[in-house]
Amino acid sequence: MGFAQEVRAAFRRGDTAAVTLLAQAEVERARTTGDSAGEVEALYALARVALREEDRPRAEQLAEAALVVAMAAGDRALEERPRHVLAAVARLSGDHLTARERYRASIALNEELGRPETVTSESYNLAFTELHLGDLERARELFAAVRRRTADPAMLAYLAIGGAALARAEGDHERAAELLGSVDAAFAAIGQVPDPDDAAELAAVRDATVAALGEERFRERYAAGTSRRPDDLG
Repeated sequence: MGFAQEVRAAFRRGDTAAVTLLAQAEVERARTTGDSAGEVEALYALARVALREEDRPRAEQLAEAALVVAMAAGDRALEERPRHVLAAVARLSGDHLTARERYRASIALNEELGRPETVTSESYNLAFTELHLGDLERARELFAAVRRRTADPAMLAYLAIGGAALARAEGDHERAAELLGSVDAAFAAIGQVPDPDDAAELAAVRDATVAALGEERFRERYAAGTSRRPDDLG
């Protein structure tokens, strides 16, 4: 397993200590050997840790540093992950207009690079910005398009987060609670934790749903969702 695969797997497991150790060592190695790709990947990993720790200024600084390295290397493919983090920083900061612009640019770049899977995942992220900007129909269309393109268990778990956010926006709090239960069960089953921006979406939906239903009813509907797969609730 190479560095990129190892560090991304550790991040998905939620092992930020391992990510930090691996990435710091890789930054030193890459700078010593002039490996731009390795340096970008390592800085990207550290930026994601900063996002998970809710240090958005640090995440932005690291992503911008990675982007500088990528642009100096003249390799458009290396720009993609830093640009993704910068979009996430805007989204988590509540600047959804900037996030929408950045996700659209990321989608265009990934189309240029011939990366359909990343086009799909960035379309999923774009759906949340549309939702936060009040365009529920566009968000619904984007989530549906992503669903048609994937059968990946991890992506289905993420899509259930989108479904829960939509249900909350539409006032269907019981469905939102069921989807939250399904999301947590799905991530536990694949041994992963949600990415930082998705974790923030989950927390917001959970708070709103508990407030709307009350603790007891929320627990009932949440428990019902844990026994169902995300696509069963689609």
